[in-house]
Amino acid sequence: MKSHYRVVVIGGGVVGASVLYHLAKFGWTDVVLIERNVLTAGSSWHAAGGIHALNADPNMAALQAYTIDLLSEIEAESGQDIGLRMTGGITIASSPDRWDLLQDAHRTYQSIGIDDTYLMTPDEIAKAHPVMDTTGVLGGMYAAREGYVDTTGVVHAYARAARQRGAEVVEHNRVTELHRTPEGWQVVTEQGTITAEHVVNAGGLWAKQVGRMAGLELPVSPLSHHYLHTETIPEIAALDHEIPMCVDPEGFFYSRQYQQGMLIGIYEVNHNHWMMDGAPWNYGIELLQEDPDRIEHELTCAFTRFPALQNVGVKDWVHGAFTFSPDGNPLVGPVRGVPGYWLACGVMAGFLQGGGVGKTLAEWMIHGETETDSWSMDIARYGDFASNKEYIRQTTGQFYSRRFVMTYPNEQLPAGRPLKMAPAHSEMDAAGARWGESYGLEVPLYFAPRDFEETPTLRRSNAFDIVGAECRAVRQAAGLLDITGFSRFEITGPNAESWLNRVLAGRMPAPGRARLAPMLAHSGRLRGDLTLFNWGDGSFWLMGSYYLRNWHMRWFDDRWHDGVMIRDISDDWVGFSLSGPRSLEVLERLTDGEVALPFMGCRAMDVGLSRAKVGRLSVTGELGYEVNVRASDHITLRRALLEAGADLGLVEYGYNALTSLRLEKSFGAWRSEYTQDRTPAMVGLDRWIDWTKDDFIGREAAFSARDTAPERVLATLEIDADGADASGYEPVWSEGTVVGYVTSGGYGHVVEKSLALALVDPAVATPGTALSVHVVGQERPAKVIAPSPYDPEGRAMRTT
Repeated sequence: MKSHYRVVVIGGGVVGASVLYHLAKFGWTDVVLIERNVLTAGSSWHAAGGIHALNADPNMAALQAYTIDLLSEIEAESGQDIGLRMTGGITIASSPDRWDLLQDAHRTYQSIGIDDTYLMTPDEIAKAHPVMDTTGVLGGMYAAREGYVDTTGVVHAYARAARQRGAEVVEHNRVTELHRTPEGWQVVTEQGTITAEHVVNAGGLWAKQVGRMAGLELPVSPLSHHYLHTETIPEIAALDHEIPMCVDPEGFFYSRQYQQGMLIGIYEVNHNHWMMDGAPWNYGIELLQEDPDRIEHELTCAFTRFPALQNVGVKDWVHGAFTFSPDGNPLVGPVRGVPGYWLACGVMAGFLQGGGVGKTLAEWMIHGETETDSWSMDIARYGDFASNKEYIRQTTGQFYSRRFVMTYPNEQLPAGRPLKMAPAHSEMDAAGARWGESYGLEVPLYFAPRDFEETPTLRRSNAFDIVGAECRAVRQAAGLLDITGFSRFEITGPNAESWLNRVLAGRMPAPGRARLAPMLAHSGRLRGDLTLFNWGDGSFWLMGSYYLRNWHMRWFDDRWHDGVMIRDISDDWVGFSLSGPRSLEVLERLTDGEVALPFMGCRAMDVGLSRAKVGRLSVTGELGYEVNVRASDHITLRRALLEAGADLGLVEYGYNALTSLRLEKSFGAWRSEYTQDRTPAMVGLDRWIDWTKDDFIGREAAFSARDTAPERVLATLEIDADGADASGYEPVWSEGTVVGYVTSGGYGHVVEKSLALALVDPAVATPGTALSVHVVGQERPAKVIAPSPYDPEGRAMRTT
């Protein structure tokens, strides 16, 4: 062990070993992995080792597909046998909604390039899996790339391949302290002190403690998990091939062949947290006492699905702990305010996702950004609110218990809520608001009668007409939307304008004006779609999505320079968006004289009793105003606006209606149309770039790509829907060939059409082109239409 390394990776499980390997593979060889015991001495040694490319999150599915492809490469490179067995796998459906979901998922995987899945009938399932009783099974989905590995072998393969590339591994050496230095980190270990530029927390069960060494309280907790091995099953012993893996979500279990018996793993509803503050340092290659009574229901389901289990005994139990984040996805990336400290933890499925996590983090450290969209596992998706222990307990427990429970697109889950609420939350709640959640904040989805309950569904819900009425009210009169769920950053100082001019790719607005402000990474790909306000007094605001606050502030902080002050004021300033043809009448009743704001104009003004900052713009495509006030004025502003518009048809509406309204205008949204792995030209944001500027982040790459046609472009589709609408990642077909996928979709209540935005091959993007789209697994006719099916000339929002 040397006294200095470029990177110290803490933790010798599969994730830490993968990070070490990928750093060395990508050229950083002055790196070391430090393990307190021996490699695999945590969750890795007792993991079931199942692998599959399927995941409800398409980005995570792509990550898993990369890991699977990498495993055989690692085996060959290292010379270490990893026990890879690709048996294929079947996910079965025994409820109508689950069967719909599987059909939909099959098409989603096709859209992202996972083309080795197919749907099965109960008879086909029974033939492929002869020990299964298919009673009640409606169908299934087969995936060829499913199987399992020897978990110890995989970790040693990563480590051996990393060593062969110049990296080091030091075992039996616990890290005891971390200290920031001007050059990076001082890493205190049992064998001596090391200095390093970067530290990676791949601590697994000990990630909590390694986080605390850097002053962090990470949103992660271990929960215990059971699986068992049976004795020999004669029906399996008689086969000349290995049975496929199986997941029975309604039974809460997964299974595969184990020798001549079976392995049965349980995700029980009655979850059990274990050592929420992190595992004891002396815990290692050990197991917890099994608790079959706690998983009795799930075991009954498994023994019913596989009757042969009833005639054999349990050979052994494996009851160990794994770490989970609030949403079950990994915690990866740099931590805002802690330079040189990186996360690679909370990886619930390490052997399935570890390769992708290692690749992603290595790219991030070396190149400053990742090849694919890393948001699903970026630590920036959480803020300080997620460090609360009760929040962690509720959300991680909810994820574990719902691991195999079907969650509907319109379903709102209760854990960790309500947490943050707008000042007028209670009054909006009394008015019938139904709530969603964004970065811990409650946001209104729609307003309904008090006795209304929305039914979870994959299709149009019973809230369809309620949302439609809100949309029509906005188009015909005026609507009021709580915009507490927008982020607001204040930029001031003598160098504020020059800093913004470099960070943003667009043209700077004149005093008293606002402009759409695309922000690029150094690669020329998207980093944000913000709105920049120049208030005319030397201060500027950037407004965007509330849930991206931490992500954007990390980007801003890393690019800060003298003479610039950047403040996240998202919880200090709140407000309402007032939209619709009568919105000006409403606003003028609360102001002294004419409002006199041009389109995209902004200024401070009195609105009722509140001193407000007002911008004339609207995501709805109507005449509209965003009225921002101090949080203490939120209730007063709402009351004043509703009273002023009472006889003008003003109604409150929510974000479900806003989605419908923006689709009618072909307006994109972040995480749907705009993501960090897409370029401005793909999604139409290149028109907002100021190509005359001498310098802005991403300029060189953007210019290089300017004259090259993108592989995919954004198009608006009209779908011949039947009680369901596209939502995202559905494949788009042209004469039997996948030519793109939906980025977002829904029903346009005013134009009365099922709409979608989709990234498609430019050859099929011409209006009038006939296509088809799978919606909830069923192929529906579609056609490309001209952008902005509502008010294509934009007269409504520009009216004087």
